[in-house]
Amino acid sequence: MPEQSNDYRVVVFGAGGVGKSSLVLRFVKGTFRESYIPTIEDTYRQVISCDKSICTLQITDTTGSHQFPAMQRLSISKGHAFILVYSISSRQSLEELKPIYEQICQIKGDIESIPIMLVGNKNDENQNREVESSEGEAMAKKWKCAFMETSAKTNHNVKELFQELLNLEKRRTVSLQIDGKKSKQQKRKEKLKGKCVVM
Repeated sequence: MPEQSNDYRVVVFGAGGVGKSSLVLRFVKGTFRESYIPTIEDTYRQVISCDKSICTLQITDTTGSHQFPAMQRLSISKGHAFILVYSISSRQSLEELKPIYEQICQIKGDIESIPIMLVGNKNDENQNREVESSEGEAMAKKWKCAFMETSAKTNHNVKELFQELLNLEKRRTVSLQIDGKKSKQQKRKEKLKGKCVVM
């Protein structure tokens, strides 16, 4: 089957149990599951608007373990954008993103033009916080990527995360909305940005 060129592929990486699947399911289906079921690899599709036409946002939710290095490399080489997820209640999960980030740099070369979001998930677990927001921001700055804290559980910043990721795409205009209605604020933002809009 030939690949559709109007797919926009986002790959979600992170250690096991940081909430990658929860973020993706919350975004795509609006649901949250309390139990943890390890993922090998799942792909979800969401229709979005891309260069004023409709395209498919294809989200690949990868395994949290490092058992499948070939799958990881393939996901990176096919991906257009990346979400690197750690849990704010696990410093180890942030450390585990470093080799993944390095691999993205290695495979993609110039990552300046590639949308990457560093995401501190589970910010509803503030009482167990091991990674301060400032540390996440510092890491994102070092990696020249965007940063956001989310909670799949409370739905905090989930849609915003995917919209922000699309806003980082400079080669084409990608947006979560499909209907053409725009608010005054969005029209103003468009004039300022000339890129993407959340609807």
